[in-house]
Amino acid sequence: MRSTARSGPPGRRNAGHHHRSAAYRPLCATQVRQQRFGRCRSGLDPAEVDGYLRRIADELAALHAELARTREENARIKGALRDWQSRFGPRVVRG
Repeated sequence: MRSTARSGPPGRRNAGHHHRSAAYRPLCATQVRQQRFGRCRSGLDPAEVDGYLRRIADELAALHAELARTREENARIKGALRDWQSRFGPRVVRG
């Protein structure tokens, strides 16, 4: 059975990232576009496979672009929140 214990402060666990090996590289649109398959006598229609791979590659490229925009926006919002908190957040007086 897999352990469900998590480490790190609440709300910051894994931050939307999943554990992957150091050798893992995300699949990119170019890899999908360049993928080739062996052909056999009773195989699939090459034009249909190529068309589908192009569609997948285009969608993958759009998702990667959207993810990059989302990460940039997330960083901007986090920075704005930190600035706001430093200006208007509660002041702790230690004495």
